Amino acid sequence: MAYAIIRTGGKQYRVEPGDVIRVETLPGDVGAGVEFSEVLLCETEAGLSVGQPLVSEAKVSGVIVGQEKERKILIYKKRRRKNYRRRQGHRQNVTAVRVVSVG
Repeated sequence: MAYAIIRTGGKQYRVEPGDVIRVETLPGDVGAGVEFSEVLLCETEAGLSVGQPLVSEAKVSGVIVGQEKERKILIYKKRRRKNYRRRQGHRQNVTAVRVVSVG
């Protein structure tokens, strides 16, 4: 079982071939290929490779499945006894990526 830990959009993800991950927006259309070169840890049949900080020559490739929006995030501010209330929200754009290969 091959897996890797990648970094994209300031976050880290543990991925295996066949996984679908939702990452921050990446450029490209549905069906386009994506390659993640920031691999922090990689396990293949050859063994475990831990990067310091990155594993050299390790890449994770995938295919864009969809360009979507996340659920709405609400931000609510309130100051007690001051009649101060503010509500704000937004929907973050995300890209769904199916991991094809780890290595």
